[in-house]
Amino acid sequence: MKQRTILREVSINGKSLHTAADVTLSLKPAPVNTGLVFRRKDIYGKPEIRPTIEHVGDLVRNTGITEGHVKLFTIEHVLSALNGMGIDNCFIEMDGAEPPILDGSAKFFVNLIQEAEPVEQDADREYFSLRTPISVSEGNRSLIALPYDGLKITCTSADDRGFHTQHLSIDIDPDTYQHAIAPARTFTIYEDIEELLKMGKIQGGSLDSAIVIKGDKILSKEPLRYQDEFVRHKILDLIGDIALLGKHLKAHIVAVRPGHSLNAKLTAKIFEQMTSAPKEEAKPRKPITRITTETQVDARRILELLPHRYPFLLIDRVVEFRGNTELTAIKNVTINEPFFQGHFPGSPVMPGVLQLEAMAQAAGILMLRQVDAEGKLAFFMSADKVKFRRTVKPGDQIKIDVKITKARGTKIACAEAVCSVDGKAVSSADLMFTILPANEAP
Repeated sequence: MKQRTILREVSINGKSLHTAADVTLSLKPAPVNTGLVFRRKDIYGKPEIRPTIEHVGDLVRNTGITEGHVKLFTIEHVLSALNGMGIDNCFIEMDGAEPPILDGSAKFFVNLIQEAEPVEQDADREYFSLRTPISVSEGNRSLIALPYDGLKITCTSADDRGFHTQHLSIDIDPDTYQHAIAPARTFTIYEDIEELLKMGKIQGGSLDSAIVIKGDKILSKEPLRYQDEFVRHKILDLIGDIALLGKHLKAHIVAVRPGHSLNAKLTAKIFEQMTSAPKEEAKPRKPITRITTETQVDARRILELLPHRYPFLLIDRVVEFRGNTELTAIKNVTINEPFFQGHFPGSPVMPGVLQLEAMAQAAGILMLRQVDAEGKLAFFMSADKVKFRRTVKPGDQIKIDVKITKARGTKIACAEAVCSVDGKAVSSADLMFTILPANEAP
């Protein structure tokens, strides 16, 4: 992938959110390896400042950066647009400290980039591929970054009262960013407005540039652009905040109630990993015993058989194998499960899709019983006849029964799976899998 800049200079004018100042922002082409650079043309000498995590300052309802006497505020939306649209090199020139808020989304900045016409440059783009998982948390908020070949964000947005809880998982590229993320507008809780005004914030805010949530009601000058517009805007902000790495990131970020402060903490930790030398590779594992010889499988053995790790390992133990075609596994559901923070606050319920994933992991272990498990991985291909019958809550123990119903040699098989709690079925599905050598994983 080549680096990209824009072909021509473009400008946009509007009122800023926090200072209420009238500001003109211009995007200008930049040479290869320049990166994203802000320029304050309202200050003598037109000082430049690079938006990096090392320069982060104000994080109250915005992302601000400071270098010397030069300060910038609320830069997350324009950074999000440039990062999401794959622009590597660009000068962002402003005659104020804060970009215009416009409609509270990144849509107008994306339109500006399209008008400027993105062009490839004669240099390869640099990525940072996350090497090991990273996590940060603040109370009931958390962010986890996992190695991934691309940028994927799985996000849950919620408030303390449990209204408007939303969830979305999406791979980010210029097309998905432009159509699924950029138009999502910023929002605030009605009760927070007075305190923000006392702090000198949102002086230029209005229903033209934000959505206001008042209890279970939504105050907006136009209908919601997406049914889940709030979580999409949280993803928009996160994409802007990780642009402070200075490189395009390859990772899967799992976010529960993210905000600028927590986003900055995650970005700082990723930056530490990016600027540190990689650790020596772990020595190859010793050969493991074939699973066909075992009658039960404990948690340590599951970690050897499955590639999944926290927070996505959803099998605690296999308690029984019945020949090579049936097993029973268990999953103990505790209040400490990370998904309960956003699903749902005040009334925690295990997502049905995670019950399906638990069935898939149990079936994968059963498939590995049919072959030599060394160097092999089971890959979930499809699910059919999926049914969710009852809720699963903290304190429940899920019993997962899996039975192989059809096999094509040692590579593809179908299975029936049922999850039950206290003898009552809570979910079920028909699953299809394939077994591949780990070095041939798709």
